[in-house]
Amino acid sequence: MQTLLKRRNGSDRFPGLYPICLLIIILSVHAHAGIRLPRLIGDGMVLQRNTEVEIWGWADEYETVTLHFLGSIHTATPDPDGRWRLTLSGLEAGGPHRMRIVAGDTLTIDDILIGDVWVCSGQSQMDITMDRVSPLYPDEIRSAGNPMIRYFSVPTAYDFRQPREDLSGGEWVAVRPDNILGISAVAYFFADELFARYRVPVGIIRSSLGGSPAEAWISGDALREFPVHHAEAQRFKNTVLIDSLERADRRRSDEWHHRMNRTDEGYRDPGLPWHRPEAGTTGWDVMEIPGYWADGDPGRINGVLWFRKDITLPESLSGKPAKLLLGRIVDADSVFVNGVYVGSTGYQYPPRRYDVPPDLLRKGENTIVIRLISYGGKGGFVPDKPYELIVEDLRIGLEGKWRFRVGAKMEPLRSQTFVRFKPVGLFNGMIAPLTRYAIKGVIWYQGESNTGRPLEYRTLFPALIRNWREEWGRGDFPFLFVQLHNYMESHDHPTESNWALTREAQAGALALPNTGMAVAIDLGEWNDIHPLNKKDVSKRLALAAREIVYHESGVVGSGPRFRSMEIEGNRLILTFSGVGSGLIAKGNGELKHFAVAGEDRRFVWAKAVIDGERLIVWSDEVPNPVAVRYAWADNPDGANLYNREGLPASPFRTDDWMPGGN
Repeated sequence: MQTLLKRRNGSDRFPGLYPICLLIIILSVHAHAGIRLPRLIGDGMVLQRNTEVEIWGWADEYETVTLHFLGSIHTATPDPDGRWRLTLSGLEAGGPHRMRIVAGDTLTIDDILIGDVWVCSGQSQMDITMDRVSPLYPDEIRSAGNPMIRYFSVPTAYDFRQPREDLSGGEWVAVRPDNILGISAVAYFFADELFARYRVPVGIIRSSLGGSPAEAWISGDALREFPVHHAEAQRFKNTVLIDSLERADRRRSDEWHHRMNRTDEGYRDPGLPWHRPEAGTTGWDVMEIPGYWADGDPGRINGVLWFRKDITLPESLSGKPAKLLLGRIVDADSVFVNGVYVGSTGYQYPPRRYDVPPDLLRKGENTIVIRLISYGGKGGFVPDKPYELIVEDLRIGLEGKWRFRVGAKMEPLRSQTFVRFKPVGLFNGMIAPLTRYAIKGVIWYQGESNTGRPLEYRTLFPALIRNWREEWGRGDFPFLFVQLHNYMESHDHPTESNWALTREAQAGALALPNTGMAVAIDLGEWNDIHPLNKKDVSKRLALAAREIVYHESGVVGSGPRFRSMEIEGNRLILTFSGVGSGLIAKGNGELKHFAVAGEDRRFVWAKAVIDGERLIVWSDEVPNPVAVRYAWADNPDGANLYNREGLPASPFRTDDWMPGGN
């Protein structure tokens, strides 16, 4: 503006006009600066009923902020930094409602519901979407669509320097058929259970990240209790360090992939790559799929291996669309059908489900080729997963003999640093911006990333719960969590287990008030750290909520939990809480997965029988037992102590011997 008001020789053409124009510009900027709201406060939001609810934001210092809602008017004055806050109370469930906020500008927030708001956090089990678990729940997905359930997905962010005031993105959405596949399965099923029971709007705020350890979700002040984690949090305040680590990771990965691709024999002849059917399989070896090539020839190698299977199809299937299921593959894959690329997956955990487009399949011989990349460890095809081609109602099995050939041998690729998992980072980036928002409680599914340090988790996990309650400043709000599911191979003898120690640490957090635990010891998959059965997990969380949070009469919210032990000769007499209407051996057989030990600390399998509300456990091999364990294993397959309400007993031990962990 000043330039426009200057003569070409630099003198003022209109000496009195410049100050007036400048004032107009300043006033205009202030008028349009107006109000800024945090991401959580917007169209479609759910406000917590029956408590004080804070509405906050930023505005010009001199502006009075006026809020109009439900026939009431509230005002606030921003502080010198432009921050303002208002408190609403006495909100009753219902909606939709409209809110107007005026401060120079007017902002209108539409479609507001009042109900119960739950923060849903943890690691990948909470991340996993309805799309991932869709094979188990086709009916639920087809019928999904509830405008009374609202979902807010917190963007991934970490910050080691300070807690953030706001999120980088996100919006409230009503659950609809067109977005259900992208919604956290545990969060959705939990909300659906609550809404079906109480007919009250439910807001779910998913703030989770796959692979994250608990220490990443704790504030800087609370981490002082854990000197090693606190020191690491201080170290990662150095952005130069972070940049250098991330550059080194990218450079190492880029160089590894470049060298792998350059030396891959499958691409040596650009005119005839190995994914083309006419490339043939002369000189290729044979391997049974599923399985791992480290268990046979060529042994434990990493790099690229190509796999090929030829199948014959009838004319009736020619040109039909299909679904190609390739179980789980360790680690990454690209898949071709009749020479045409149909999909890829970059890491080992997701199930491989690829769509084969129409007109690709043909009568007679068809070729499926997989280019598999192994980054380290045992590469291959995970057993007990579906390997099949589905065309209409026909399922064509793909297990059995496949041809394979090594494309490129590589040294293992060193893992990246995973800066985002360092202590305090996720709290600052993904939890701190939520703590002013009124909530009903938290559901939490995490622990796998802390199984290497299970004894530390005894104090780390309760510290996280206390920390969040302090940060929200709303007292001991409900905190419900899932105990680790069963995973990995089962054993025919009693074992030590870091997963069992971690489950014990989780159960220890029940000493805190207003906490509840959903036992998932029977909901896992031995060959998949991400089991698909999330609906039953959520049902058990909802049962805990009904008992602990909503105080519903007559609800049994958990399965049996060990309470006491007495020794009578060679027999151990156990009592439990959470018995409900009685103890049972699920399947009406013998109770399994009990083990006893004497002073020699050698555990052996034991007999167990139900005696009213007690359990009697013994082994003829241990005349003087001193300790008993139940379901004490990574995967206690067949553990079958339940209550009559169908809820499993939590694994336990009565000894305090501390094998492994830290």
